[in-house]
Amino acid sequence: MSHVRFRDPAGSVRKGSWTNDGIVFGDSTYDPDEIDILPPTEPSKIVCVGLNYADHAAESGMDIPERPLLFLKPPNSVAGHGDTVTLPAGKEQVEYEAELGVVIGKQCRNVAAEDADSVIEGYTCVNDISNRDDQMVEQNWIRGKAFDGSAPIGPVIAPPDEVPDDAAVELRLNGEVKQQSSRSEFIFSVPEIIEEITAYMTLEQGDVIITGTPAGVGPLSDGDRVEVEIEGVGTLEHGVRTD
Repeated sequence: MSHVRFRDPAGSVRKGSWTNDGIVFGDSTYDPDEIDILPPTEPSKIVCVGLNYADHAAESGMDIPERPLLFLKPPNSVAGHGDTVTLPAGKEQVEYEAELGVVIGKQCRNVAAEDADSVIEGYTCVNDISNRDDQMVEQNWIRGKAFDGSAPIGPVIAPPDEVPDDAAVELRLNGEVKQQSSRSEFIFSVPEIIEEITAYMTLEQGDVIITGTPAGVGPLSDGDRVEVEIEGVGTLEHGVRTD
């Protein structure tokens, strides 16, 4: 059963289950449209994988990497389901990137690929919003990837056994399909990615790994609505605006 964080009508932060009847916490059931859905986790960091789909590498004019290409997004980048993200001012090319997010279930280091399942709490949807104006002219991608709200996450954490190995990944912009692929198209699998990351750093409970985006990335504009849907997880929805 998928878990969701939300703020109830009294203002308290709760962790419940998202069911067909609504969001259940204790004896209460809430209409998802009538409460604030919060990011399903509060990560100390988001570890991102670049160029993990061959078709995206091709559209970017990049070679397929020999090992996972890693970068970070900090906690300030987290936004939630239903939020409206303010895009960096004065930028000409800010783009969406639909990605499967892996939520870590316990502190871990030096995890072998064959043991990776033991540290995964579940999966979620992420939009890796990217400011290409600055990303293309800097090496560490702080301006390009780490601005406030640049990682909408949610709406839930789905158990691993509910997300198939060939889970469909789709992004819709204002209702129009822009990205459509499958987890089966990854260059590096989730276990391989976890092994590589934890060889270098400790992952904490609640941290998120985002696993790369397929082809079809494109620009965002003031007033756009984005939906990231992943089979077995659900649909993350958010808006964007410019100042």
